[in-house]
Amino acid sequence: MIEASIHLQVLLPFEIFIDETGIKNVVVNTTGGSFGLLPQRLDCVAALEAGILSYTTATEEVIYIAIDAGILVKVGANVRVSVRQAKSGLKLAQLYKAVKEDFLNKDEHEREIRSSLAKLESGFVRRMTDLRR
Repeated sequence: MIEASIHLQVLLPFEIFIDETGIKNVVVNTTGGSFGLLPQRLDCVAALEAGILSYTTATEEVIYIAIDAGILVKVGANVRVSVRQAKSGLKLAQLYKAVKEDFLNKDEHEREIRSSLAKLESGFVRRMTDLRR
């Protein structure tokens, strides 16, 4: 009997970060909490939060990857994770620190930029309506 396995791909905007087969399981953090995927799990789609993705290889090695917010799609034995950023090759504590510092701070910075742009847009609209009066 052949043991089922997962084909995992972690996709970044301009490259394939990971493309591995023979994966036994994958654990991710979603907006609804953390959950694991086994090869027999039903197909699904999940919104991912910035955090640590882990997977177990056929040799029982656990690999950790820091990922930014994104989306996971599981169809059959294929699991595709699309994120803006990913880091690997570090110890778990270092990855956790990278997530907190890089990914979460970047999200806060992007919120500040969006807020500033909204203020500029509303000011522009106010000035245009004043000119029309």
